Amino acid sequence: MASFKKSFESLKGSGHSAAKGVTETTVQAAQEAVQQVAESSKETTNLAAQEVSRQTQAAIGKTADKATDTIKEFGQKLETK
Repeated sequence: MASFKKSFESLKGSGHSAAKGVTETTVQAAQEAVQQVAESSKETTNLAAQEVSRQTQAAIGKTADKATDTIKEFGQKLETK
């Protein structure tokens, strides 16, 4: 009977260790998944910011060109008067 109890206790400890190992592995996998999502989100945010910056620069360039043309036209009108 003592031998059976000892075997049972050993088996119980092994089961506990296995469950603990599975839990730790699951937690680690979840942490890695969260990290990957965070990194992906960061990349997406950076790409979006770069695109917004590019579009802003393009809009500023177009506006500056239009302002230059308007000033030239205004100067030509003044010359003809």
